[in-house]
Formats: sequence, C-alpha cells, structure tokens
Amino acid sequence: MDKLLDGVEVEWKSLDEISQKISSGGTPKTGVAEFYDGDIPWLRTQEVDFGEIWDTGVKITEAGVKSSSAKWIPANCVIVAMYGATVGKIGINKIPMTTNQACANIELDEKIADYRYVFHFLLSQYEYIKSLGAGSQTNINAGIVKKLNVPIPCPDDPKKSLEIQAEIVRILDAFTAMTTELTTELNLRKQQYNHYRDQLLSFEEGEVEWKTLGEIGTWYGGGTPSKSHPEYWENGTIPWISPKDMGRPIIDSTEDYITEDAVKNSSTKLVPSNSIAMVVRSSILDKVLPSALVPVPASLNQDMKAVVPHKGFLPGYIAHMIRSRGDDILRAARKTGGSVASIDSKKLFAFRIPVPHLNEQRRITDTLDKFDVIANSISEGLPREIELRQKQYEYYRNLLLSFPKSDKEAA
Repeated sequence: MDKLLDGVEVEWKSLDEISQKISSGGTPKTGVAEFYDGDIPWLRTQEVDFGEIWDTGVKITEAGVKSSSAKWIPANCVIVAMYGATVGKIGINKIPMTTNQACANIELDEKIADYRYVFHFLLSQYEYIKSLGAGSQTNINAGIVKKLNVPIPCPDDPKKSLEIQAEIVRILDAFTAMTTELTTELNLRKQQYNHYRDQLLSFEEGEVEWKTLGEIGTWYGGGTPSKSHPEYWENGTIPWISPKDMGRPIIDSTEDYITEDAVKNSSTKLVPSNSIAMVVRSSILDKVLPSALVPVPASLNQDMKAVVPHKGFLPGYIAHMIRSRGDDILRAARKTGGSVASIDSKKLFAFRIPVPHLNEQRRITDTLDKFDVIANSISEGLPREIELRQKQYEYYRNLLLSFPKSDKEAA
C-alpha cells in the first residue's frame, strides 16, 4: 500500500460526481392486497445493516411497483438508510430489487469508483453521516447523501485509481471475510447449543419431579431510586438491573449502579447472589422473555423480577431451564391487553418445570455452561473473537482510507 499510495494525488469528489444515479424508492399503498405478497424484493431500512443484502423480508407485485415510486435498482448499489433509528447504516444489494423511500440507492460510475471501495469508506463515516440528521427522527435526505465526499486517488489516471481502490478493497474484504466466517461458526454453535439444551432439559411426566416457579425459590421485585437524589446514583457499587442490561446469559455488570442508601430508601431490594432475573414488563415481551443468571448481589428496577433458588435447586440449572422455556412461560403468563406487554405474576409462579436430582442438575448445567462460553462469552468465546476481528478491520480501514483532506473537507 505504501508503494501504491506514494506520492499519489487524491481528490475528494461528491457521491453525485462519481455516480451514474442516486435515487430513493417508494412504498405501495398498505392494505391493498394486490400490491403485496408478490415475487419482487422490496427493501426496507431495517434490513440495511452494514453488509450484503441477498433477500428482503417483504415482496411486492408488479402492480405495487407501478402504483408507487418503488422502482427497480440494479445489483451492487451502495445503499444508505436515511430515516429514524437506522439512519447512516450502509448496505450493498447483491440482487436487483426495489426499495422504500427511506433508502438512498447509489449506482456508482464503475469507470471512476469501485462500489466496494465506496462501501468501505462510507462505513467509516457512519457516525458522521448519522450526525447530519435533522428533526425528531434525525432523518437525512437524498440531497445530503449526494453531497457526501469520497477520496478518489489518482483522479487523472482512472486505471491506476481503480487498481488502488481494488487493492484497498482486497485487504478490507479479507478482514470482513474473517468476521463473516466467525459469525457463521457462532450461529452454528448456537444452533448446536439450542439442540443439546432442548434434549438435556426434556423430561417425560413422572420421570422427574415437577415444581412450580413459585416453589423453587424466593422472588424479588424492584423499583427505581429517586432521580432527585443524585447521591443515590453517584459512586454506587450495587448493580441496578433494568431491561436494557438483558441480552446476556450471565449479568455480572450493569449500566447503572446505586448506593446502599438508595436500596434502603426505595422500593428496590438487594437481591442475593446467584439469582435468576427476568423482564416482566417491556415491549420486547411481544417476542421474547429475557432472563439471565446474576452471580453477584444486585438490585432491580420495577420492570424486573428475580428468583433466588432454595436449597436443592441449582441456580445454573434453573437459569438454563427458564431460558429454554421462555416461549412457553410467555404464552402461559403474559397479560392480555395493556399498552405495554407484561407478565402476570400469579401465572408466572404457577408455571411448572422439571427438576431432576441435584447431581443430574449439575451434570446438565456443566454441559450447557461449556456451550455458553463458546456461544456467548464476551471474554473467552466466539463473540470476543468476532469483536477483536471487527476492531482489527476498523483499524486497517481507517489506516487505508485516511487520505489528506481537501480544503472543503477540512473546513
């Protein structure tokens, strides 16, 4: 790369200058049956997520295309999400498709710019692009996208320029391939884990003793210490678990910590170590029931509950069992109605689980814990390796794409 870039002139060009076309799509009128469930891929911004796009979750019909602005785009456009939570995210469509109006579809001039080179560069600009948003939803528009500048090496020698771009792409794609391979491996290990977990935790009626969740331990609720007392939050050492902390099988650290005075003066209680916490009120309960083992003493907010198993019930086993039965618990105990999904405590406590002998609980827990390390550990397992490879990719991407700024860019 030093040889390729030695003395090379770089010109910053707008996306509009290096593209054949930049367009956005449209949405066929919802509720019209003849516009949907067709065979034409129709991309929404929630499917734009820093990678290649080979299919879409929604398909529309030819009538849907004709009735809207959802026009076809060729494969290998660089797509920038322009609206809401996904604003600034980048993707590449690997098949021809249509998109909604929240996608800026960049069809690059292949004589000037390698589409993957532009893709990698825009990935490095994600935070900047996101910062350009305006309004309550921080939206950007096609006009903003067109003005985004990209460094083009050797602008007066297109052949050499594309060679340099291709070499940068080759290096960065190699790092991306490592991450993709590890992610594929992780998904396979998770499937394997789920398979063995379901096998190990399946018992016939009468084979083992069945207990209700209310019988297995002591349950705790939570609360929020007053925000008007900053001393409850400053220099706190007690983890305070809320739904935003969930998503890991083991929670030994949280975003927020509170003091002992906060526990004494609020409805939250100090929950002993080796509890199993779960979310009991959240919009996410429409889909899953998050739960996790908490190996340290902690406190909870009002949208959480935790159970500390009695003697004879291994916390690790109970944690695996509740996670494996999450869908069943949700179906059995979720309240009907209400603006936010929540769990009915009486139905939760009445839910029955199989409880084998303590030695068998240990054997099952040891087996599943090994899979957990591989599939979920952010310090030892595949997620940690993926994180390191992603940081390595970002380091070299920033190194390779740090061209001198033009006066316009520097300003």
